[in-house]
Amino acid sequence: MIFRIGLVCVAFLFGAGVADSADSRQNVLFIVSDDLNCFLGCYGDPIVKTPHIDRLAARGVRFERAYCTFPLCGPSRNSFLTGLYPNSTGIHGNGQIFRQSIPSQLSMPQAFRLAGYFAARVGKMYHYNVPMSVGTNGHDDPGSWELEINPAGCDRLEEEPKIFSLEAGKFGGTLSWYASPRGDRAHTDGIMADDAAWVLERCARDRSRPFFLAVGFYRPHTPYVAPKTPYFETYPEAEMPLVTGVAEDQQDLPKAALGSRKAEQDRMTDDQRRQALQAYLASISFLDAQVGRVLDALDKHGLTDDTIVVFTSDHGYHMGEHGLYQKMSLFEESARVPLLIAAPGRCQAGSVAKSPVSQVDIFPTLAALCGVDPPKNLQGQSLVPLLADPSAAGRGWAITQVTRGNPGRTSQPKEEGAKGKQFYGYSLRTPRWRYTEWDEGREGRELYDHDADPKELTNLAEVPAHAATVADLSKQLAAAVKTTLPADGTVPEIKPGLWNPNLTNP
Repeated sequence: MIFRIGLVCVAFLFGAGVADSADSRQNVLFIVSDDLNCFLGCYGDPIVKTPHIDRLAARGVRFERAYCTFPLCGPSRNSFLTGLYPNSTGIHGNGQIFRQSIPSQLSMPQAFRLAGYFAARVGKMYHYNVPMSVGTNGHDDPGSWELEINPAGCDRLEEEPKIFSLEAGKFGGTLSWYASPRGDRAHTDGIMADDAAWVLERCARDRSRPFFLAVGFYRPHTPYVAPKTPYFETYPEAEMPLVTGVAEDQQDLPKAALGSRKAEQDRMTDDQRRQALQAYLASISFLDAQVGRVLDALDKHGLTDDTIVVFTSDHGYHMGEHGLYQKMSLFEESARVPLLIAAPGRCQAGSVAKSPVSQVDIFPTLAALCGVDPPKNLQGQSLVPLLADPSAAGRGWAITQVTRGNPGRTSQPKEEGAKGKQFYGYSLRTPRWRYTEWDEGREGRELYDHDADPKELTNLAEVPAHAATVADLSKQLAAAVKTTLPADGTVPEIKPGLWNPNLTNP
């Protein structure tokens, strides 16, 4: 039996004292996947099958160069849900929430809620400890929602003993996978699609309030669990390509660039690498099918023309590139995210915006589209001009950061060579270049020319012919880092106990 664990109060939906007249503002359907690189047909991947996400792209604008602010679930999600960079939320690790550092800040769904929207969440939106927190509120923010639904399916409740893992008994932090004999609707993400359709049906009945519905799917986060038929069968193991030339690729890289490597992943056999990729792609196609079911519900209930749809992932993901798996790097695969925005009547359907943008831009964009007053301290740009004209330049850059050593809340490292040294890496993405500094260059630099080297295989940072480019980008990066800080320039401190003193998930 599949159990649903969550807060569902049927007298919920539209609150007392709300006017009976219809609100003409557009709704928002905000769909977030977990650990998804741009392995999508609409982004040109030659293998993966994602017809439903592709049809969403045909209805909106595909942001070709969209980037997370931090390639880890907790910092990234707190960032785009507040419209602030991690240096301004104070969140640089998992298991934390912005109420512990900036408790009075309005989140994006909270701002919509206070503006009269019905705000609901299905599944993972803030950080969850996957898979152990599936079926719970995880590290949620209660002030953001009027309704939270937390399903748990066979992947969480029944099948975990059958899942293969590179580290026995561990599923969320390393590579693990399972081809399930159960169908879509027995799995957590399948139940979530049903729940989202249920909310949409009720929102369609009473349109006195617009809705902000956030749907946070768990796939393709490890463990890569999806129905064997048809998803695993779509990707024959023997046909899965392997990344080659890793040793040569790593020769010109600073040590910090490879700091996310895990020993058990280095020991994988070629067969295991193929199986892992097969399972990852199967999980993406399974996710795509559930996104399709939610979009079908939007169509069925006559909500499509009145609803802005956003699809993104919390960060990118490695599947062997540079010898890396999962996230926490500053390469393109880890920092880049899919971002699709379909805004009826406000965008050029089926177009592509190529200017670099950030997920911190989502909050100001949706607020502008919906007439919601955002907090004054948001740090992103509105993408409304790029929706109207995808060739617009916008800000023209995006910045991503990550920690090395023991995660800290200060950019000031300990003495050189000290045990447990903590420092940041910052990476600037412009239309042509990716430029990265580790500990302000003390731990190395990277420069990649995407016009000639889209896979970032040749580090040009120490090539004399590119010294002027490095100098220019270093100045631009330093200026960009300043924009990630609060007005006083101080990273907020985490204050335990402000939010949930009983929280024990790591």
